[in-house]
Amino acid sequence: MSGSGATYENAGVSIAKADAVVERLREAAESTGATGFGAFAGLHQLDEHRFLAASTDSVGTKLVLARERGRLSACGADLAAHCVNDVLTTGAEPLILLDYVAANRIDLEQVAELVEGAAEVCRRAGCVLVGGETAELPGIYREGEIDFAGTCVGIVDRERLIDGSRIEAGDAVIGYPSAGVHANGFTLVRRIIENEDYRGGDLLAPTRLYLDDVRRLRTRADVRGLAHVTGGGIAGNLSRMLPEGLRAQVDWEGWERPPVFHWLAGHVEEEELRRVFNLGIGFCAVVPDPGSELVIGRIVRA
Repeated sequence: MSGSGATYENAGVSIAKADAVVERLREAAESTGATGFGAFAGLHQLDEHRFLAASTDSVGTKLVLARERGRLSACGADLAAHCVNDVLTTGAEPLILLDYVAANRIDLEQVAELVEGAAEVCRRAGCVLVGGETAELPGIYREGEIDFAGTCVGIVDRERLIDGSRIEAGDAVIGYPSAGVHANGFTLVRRIIENEDYRGGDLLAPTRLYLDDVRRLRTRADVRGLAHVTGGGIAGNLSRMLPEGLRAQVDWEGWERPPVFHWLAGHVEEEELRRVFNLGIGFCAVVPDPGSELVIGRIVRA
């Protein structure tokens, strides 16, 4: 079955509208003294030698489907891995995570599942879950729904900082496999499920943690850039770290896509798939020498 043209915007999410407001957000952020707006994690100079790196995100509407199918603990893991991966793009080591749970009415069992899922990933990452907030907001959330967001803070030495500035044409783009859809694009996924169900494990599998992959890579390679593939797809997220005048040329046939993306391809055109989903690559690194790693593209002049 070929893609039938379902889009993220028709499902209720406009990437173009989000892009349009970015300049206003940039001006507000930079008015406080912040720099590097739009990166995966914000940086704050702690002292002459170190930076704090921080990122905030949520699990989004994946929670709706996960709650219906009894998989909320996986969404707890999603949140922690997502935030740690964002901080990791700067070369930072994660220090702490804080979470925020909100609902029309708090179900303590659901909250426990989410926090336990996040704590499991934090233990693997050596990141301390220091606390958070729980809120009942009946005027905002519909009956039965729940929201889960969090913030990760890490630390990186100046000489270990990764910001993409040293990337050059000819560098290789390494791709690390995703576990499936991870936590982006679920508004569109849920719309498609209304017409054809999918029960494969790669639909709700939690976001992979890439901390060990990056640590290993840095022991042998000159890592010049790191990208966490979230909303916006592979090309969109690679572009966030590239210096002006460069672009990533992706070999879209360079890896095997998990089954869930073949299912999605029966409903979504290829261009939209690439724009919304990770398509089986959850994290990317740019290096001059890829060694034996999976190369999914090259950096070229724009």
